[in-house]
Amino acid sequence: MPQVRTKTAILASIKLAAGLITLSLGLSLVHSPSSSAKPSPSSTLLTPIDPRSVTNQGTNLLGLDAQIFDRQYRNIDYLGDKAALLVAIDNSLQYLQTGQAITAYRNYPIAGITRDRVQRSLKRFRSLVMTCRSPQELQAAVQREFRYYRAAGQDNQGTVAFTGYFEPTYQASRVPTAEYRYPLFRLPPNFPQWAKPHPTRLQLEGADGLQGDKGKLRGLQLVWLRDRLEAFLIHVQGSARLQLTNGMEMTVGYAGKTDYAYTGVGRELVKEGKLQLAGLTLPAVVDYFRATPTEMNRYLPRNQSFVFFRDTNGAPPTGSLGVPVTAERSIATDKSLMPPGALALISTTIPTANRRGQLEQTRVSRYVLDQDTGSAIKGAGRVDIFMGTGDQAGDRAGLLNSTGQLYYLLLK
Repeated sequence: MPQVRTKTAILASIKLAAGLITLSLGLSLVHSPSSSAKPSPSSTLLTPIDPRSVTNQGTNLLGLDAQIFDRQYRNIDYLGDKAALLVAIDNSLQYLQTGQAITAYRNYPIAGITRDRVQRSLKRFRSLVMTCRSPQELQAAVQREFRYYRAAGQDNQGTVAFTGYFEPTYQASRVPTAEYRYPLFRLPPNFPQWAKPHPTRLQLEGADGLQGDKGKLRGLQLVWLRDRLEAFLIHVQGSARLQLTNGMEMTVGYAGKTDYAYTGVGRELVKEGKLQLAGLTLPAVVDYFRATPTEMNRYLPRNQSFVFFRDTNGAPPTGSLGVPVTAERSIATDKSLMPPGALALISTTIPTANRRGQLEQTRVSRYVLDQDTGSAIKGAGRVDIFMGTGDQAGDRAGLLNSTGQLYYLLLK
């Protein structure tokens, strides 16, 4: 096994579940896609609620989003991300002008949720973000002017499972060397003509991940990684920012995938008694493969799905709507159910660095834009949050595994 990054960096790259067909592909090392209940779209999928009735120990925290505003906490100054939120809103407004959006909303199954209403809601919310001077002022204005629709969740009671994804940063080479041996592949030009069922991961790259040049993928290498797990994790995330050996930077993004669902590697380890379900954590999966690297030859091919990539020429990570995703302000949901590009509000727990730089779970109520989707993000009870780029984002994404609620906000 070639030299790999530190365990911390690897942990930054592995997450419990990721959700994007474009950015994170809905893949998971620990979990396979769940069969979250799908309520009838016309009845219980999105239920209007009174936001003032949602309290925590008698306090209404729903929509109290302190992260937007500059603030001081325990004598530490924090800069708000208002500018980033405004960019995310503008990206959704851009999407809503496209033919893709027109088609999506023409076919959207819930009466009253239209492209025009979503667009007007975003514009009004943007104006409120610009003019309100505090989280409390914004919360009051939104509760006064907007109707809140709670997602049914995985239990039809509003319980939603949240995970995180990110854009990893790795070392890579434009040419194969003794150190950089594990390639990412371009989409084959004749891919639309490939017979189905498609070849599996094992058939395409071999058990060791090094046989891709001997079959259908010959000559399609895009770039080489020095560690097999890193290459696999780019398949998980669907994109990456690469520091090349020549000192240049390269970004790669999703170009296509074979016609297979993902099989969770962690669950496979549990099935065969390698790990216990009760102790199925990120460190456990990482430690297992670091202690027994040859086991990757056995378990990674069980994810039969194979992803192809393209050089994105430095472009930011982009979601399924065709617009960039914004750290902590973009989410992925099941777009067969949820309104694309819409303003949403999440209430959940997110890993956040404390004053000592340590990650601790923090309860948040945060305004987000629904801008992505994924093959593992199925049903009304799954949300994946984009956490940003690099190791710190990866650390946080890897620890994001919580439950909460999802609301969509539309003008009354």
